[in-house]
Amino acid sequence: MVEGFLENTTIIDYSDKNYQKTKFLSISQVNLTPHENGTKWINTYGLAYQSDFKAIILNNKLDDFLIKLLMEDDHATKVILLEDLMFVAIKVLKTEGKTLEDEQMIFMVSPHFLWSIQEKPGDYFNWIRERLEGHKGIVRKKKADYLLYLIIEAIIDNYQETYLKHEEISDSKLNATHIKPTPEFTSLVESRKQELFSFKKAAISLRDMIVKLEKAKIKGIDVKYFSEIKEQTNNLITNIDFELQELESKINLIFSIQGHRLNEVMKTLTILSVIFIPLTFLAGIYGMNFHNMPELKSENGYFILLGIMVLVTVISVWYFKRKKWF
Repeated sequence: MVEGFLENTTIIDYSDKNYQKTKFLSISQVNLTPHENGTKWINTYGLAYQSDFKAIILNNKLDDFLIKLLMEDDHATKVILLEDLMFVAIKVLKTEGKTLEDEQMIFMVSPHFLWSIQEKPGDYFNWIRERLEGHKGIVRKKKADYLLYLIIEAIIDNYQETYLKHEEISDSKLNATHIKPTPEFTSLVESRKQELFSFKKAAISLRDMIVKLEKAKIKGIDVKYFSEIKEQTNNLITNIDFELQELESKINLIFSIQGHRLNEVMKTLTILSVIFIPLTFLAGIYGMNFHNMPELKSENGYFILLGIMVLVTVISVWYFKRKKWF
């Protein structure tokens, strides 16, 4: 397990004047002790290295309550304040594939280091790494709290970009002019609704975490950064709610179209039934085989009956048109 942990862990040690990215050769090299004007970003892919996590926590004399927290397989959104650091856990969406999946992400933050642990390999933090390496912006002049802010902002930006991309695809398929009461169209609407529910769940979880971070009070960690990104999350949730309402309107429109078509069919069947009921009645009467029926011996009885049937049909159709039934 040690080899797997070392292969999936990197460290970026940076300050205003220095930058160094290395991989560990042994657990003992994972040094989280602060040094003057320097910040460390340790990133690990995988949650199954409990024994390695425990060794690092003990070697660096961190709060041993972290061991218990890291032993848990699943975390809801939580922000736990310890003596000199924060434990932050959240479920985030993996948006690289065709389907939206979630993964557990954990952060341990002190003024001088940030340890991020991601359940699955791959992320969308490369632009942060590039800014650190290229000394772009103010990130290398700031501490770990600002780095956490950038990571959370990257998560929000990824949500927004993926949401807009899926929204564009959805608009082309679910345009109001293309609404059809078919199983295929209804399936597309329901599929989009499920995507939006996943986005909304993830965005609300992220907002809850930001709200908790805003209230955190740890020496050396400035929480003012997190207030700036809460509004972005609220805007995303608002956009999702608006589209959900639009989809609900489309579903209602589909049901309305189906109901209207069913009413048209029933009206047509009713009109035909009303026309043919008296004709069937007349045909039934004169189809009886009684010898004493006076009309049976009439030379023009057949034509007279046909004329009566035509007259009944014409009167029925005239009446229905007058009532504007069709």
